[in-house]
Order: sequence, then C-alpha cells, then structure tokens
Amino acid sequence: MKILYYDCFAGISGDMNLGAMLDLGVDQKFLLKELGKLPVGSYKLKVYQDKRGGITGTKVDVVVTSHHRHDKRTFRDISKLIKQSKLSTDVKKMSLDIFSRLARAEAKIHGEKIENVHFHEVGAIDSIVDIVGAAICLDYLKIDKVISSPLQLGSGIIHCNHGTLPVPAPATAEILKGIPVKTGLVPFEATTPTGAAIIASTASSFTDRIDFIPQKIGYGLGSKNLSSIPNVLRLLLGDMPADAERKNDEPEIRDALMIECNIDDMNPEFYDNLMELLFSAGAQDVFYTPILMKKSRPAITVSVLCDSEKQKAIEKVFWLNSSTFGLRSYRVSKTMLKREIAKVKTRYGEVSVKQGYFNGRMIKSKPEYEDCRRLAKENGVSIQEIYESIRSAKRTSK
Repeated sequence: MKILYYDCFAGISGDMNLGAMLDLGVDQKFLLKELGKLPVGSYKLKVYQDKRGGITGTKVDVVVTSHHRHDKRTFRDISKLIKQSKLSTDVKKMSLDIFSRLARAEAKIHGEKIENVHFHEVGAIDSIVDIVGAAICLDYLKIDKVISSPLQLGSGIIHCNHGTLPVPAPATAEILKGIPVKTGLVPFEATTPTGAAIIASTASSFTDRIDFIPQKIGYGLGSKNLSSIPNVLRLLLGDMPADAERKNDEPEIRDALMIECNIDDMNPEFYDNLMELLFSAGAQDVFYTPILMKKSRPAITVSVLCDSEKQKAIEKVFWLNSSTFGLRSYRVSKTMLKREIAKVKTRYGEVSVKQGYFNGRMIKSKPEYEDCRRLAKENGVSIQEIYESIRSAKRTSK
C-alpha cells in the first residue's frame, strides 16, 4: 500500500503543496503538460530551489499576467472549465471535489447559492493551477492512502477582499470542521483555504503517528522566511508492507474523539432517550458514570466516543436533549481487533455473530443482541435459550 503523509507542522497552502510534490519527485514536465490541458489564460510556473529556516526545498510561484490576476469566476464557471478540459477523469473528479468544498464554505459564509459563489482570490488563475495541479500530482503518484497530521493554522490577522479578518479565515475554519487543528505557532496565516480544501478532500485520517516506511521526503516552501520555524510543508512518501496491512489481523489503531459532560439536574427518565439520540447521531459508544460533585451532590458523567466529523452532530444532541450548559472534548486513540460478522443458523433462525481476530486466530465472538432479542420474541422463548442455541449450533458445525 502506497502512503502519502502530509506533515503540516507549519501549515499548508496551494503553492507549498505543489512545491512539496515536485520536491518529492513528481515530474515537472508532466505537471506542465497536464496543466496545459486547462484553458485558464496566460501564466508561467516558476520552480526553483530555496531555503526556509535552514531547510532546502522547492518553491513554486504561479506568475500570471496582470490583467488576469484578479479574474473572478463562479463555481459554475470553474466546474465547466474543468469538465470541458482534456484532463483525465480522476483528475477532474478530484479537482471538482476540492473546489466543491471551497464553494460550500464560501456559500455558507456569504449566504449565497453554491453555483453562484464568486471565489475572488480562489477564482484567480494561480489558485486554479494550485488545485488542479494538486490533483494531477496525486494522480501521478498513484497513492493508495493519504494521511495528514493536525493542521497548523497560525495566528494574527489577514487582509482580503472581505476586509481584515482573524486567522483562520472564515472559509478555512468552515472547511476544517471536524479535522484536528493547532494554532499560534506562527504570527501569520499558515493554512489557506486552498490548502485546507486539498487536505480535507484527500486525507482519510489524521494523526501525529507515522506507521509506515518512508522512502522519499519532499519539502515545499512557503513565502515567509522565519528564523524560528521553517515555513515548509513536508511530505513523506512510502509503503506499508503487506504484513502491516493487517493481513496478520493485527489490532487497528485509530484516532477518535471523547465528548463528556457532568449532569446533576436532569430527570433520570430522560437518559435513555439521550443515549438513543446520541447513537443515532453517530456515536460509537455512549456510557454513564455515577460521580459525586461539590457539596456531595450525586451526578452522572455522560461520555460519548465518536469520530471527529461527528462532533457537531453529537454536540447538537446534547444542547437540545440534556440540561448541560457545557461540554469538554479531547482526542483519544482506540485500538480495535479485526472483526468479521458471521451468520450462525440455529433452530430458531439466523443470528449475526461478531468475531474478533488476533494474529490470524479468532479469539472471541459475540452474538448480536438485537438479533437474539428478535428471535426470542418471535419464537416465544427466553434470550438465554437463543444464546444456548447459538452455542449448540457452533458445536455441531465443528
């Protein structure tokens, strides 16, 4: 499995991404040839080696003629431009996905329809080249999986067509909802909307851990040159060996989010409904822990384990269906056995059984409770009898 890891310790922008891709080994002539299939106007790609904070890398500048630089295009214009080009199907799809994320963010912020959004800076030729170039490079590398570190956003203020705004830009913040971020490392905008959209569209997971074998490393340089923090984007390209692809059924490690609150003033009858709604919103696990708060008041800690993209939905359930005024959240790592669902035929009907594997061997199994409850009700027997029928069926099949 071919892995590309984005190390965004100093953020990411469109030009930093192109520089890192070329530094990693993407053929520059191939990139220029493919970009030539996009009729966007007159520009040149300036590619050169430079240093940031002592690190040598590749800097990419898209040099546009002055009368094209501030072209404004709608999402409809850009979509048509890409679809009618002679780019490959995969590159078109990836490019449109990235632009769609930008369009949705801008539409929400400015209260417009997606197809009518004017991108301003993003609609300029250089930004179109950055995004379509990113898709071309990823397609060239034939990546199986893209992983990213949490994104550094930076700090301070930015000046744009919409005025003076705090970092992160509203579009960047909107695009990165549900994605782990960091702030404050540098006094400028470290992650741009274009960079955010590239990551949000391509990365399948976010972690600080590197669990593969890096074989190539590329550095893309930003425009800032600080003495303390190198303004670079680092890409690591490598392979995950076949045995690491869980062919030996090794436990899988994933990042997740824990959302919690303490409640001491809610009708206990409401907790069952709250749990049901949390699971419906995407919670992977929900549990209640009795605690004692100040003045020895009995209370309940409500804990919810979920993927980061489900955070907003989970929080909405809390706000509307519990008495809490506040929530706390923190990232956790969860380790999971490889599991399979087997069908076991019993004299009462078929039951799904979850099986867990470790080092190629099944070490535990568990019948799905809802199947057992349904069969017990349909057959007029106890759930215990259903469980016993499952054990009997397993013994018979051996």
